[in-house]
Amino acid sequence: MQQTFKLRKFNINDLERITYINRTCLPENYSDYFFLDLHRRFPETFIVAEENGEVVGYIMCRIETGLSSFIFRGLVKKAHIVSVAVLPQYRRKGIGEALVTKAMENMRLYKAKHCFLEVRVTNTAAVDLYRKLEFEVSRTIRSYYADGEEAYVMTRKLPSK
Repeated sequence: MQQTFKLRKFNINDLERITYINRTCLPENYSDYFFLDLHRRFPETFIVAEENGEVVGYIMCRIETGLSSFIFRGLVKKAHIVSVAVLPQYRRKGIGEALVTKAMENMRLYKAKHCFLEVRVTNTAAVDLYRKLEFEVSRTIRSYYADGEEAYVMTRKLPSK
């Protein structure tokens, strides 16, 4: 299948479209300030997908310091995939996979060693995508979402190069 989209870093002019995609695709909605703060702090991991010049998906991440679930050497930098969304009519074209893959490559710029995310246990399409990208379920959080649904925490080591 030929790739019909391109990836690029988010810029301020994308904010209205990103907000629209977030509200269309996800029940968890974020303020403009939240989007802009993540972009300001971690611009290399806030990426959009464009098709025919229109933004159709995004990923945004942050870098946190915490205990490693893989090694016992104290604190490490971990990348947290905060939100990924692709408009429904653009799904199943590899956009979500490309966004996550590109974000993971760019996480190394922040010296992150691991990556994690939360995903609804019922979102089988997303869980399957993350498994394909070598994420593993490390635990389940009860009542994580506002509607009471559980979340899987999925993690993976980032390649060193």
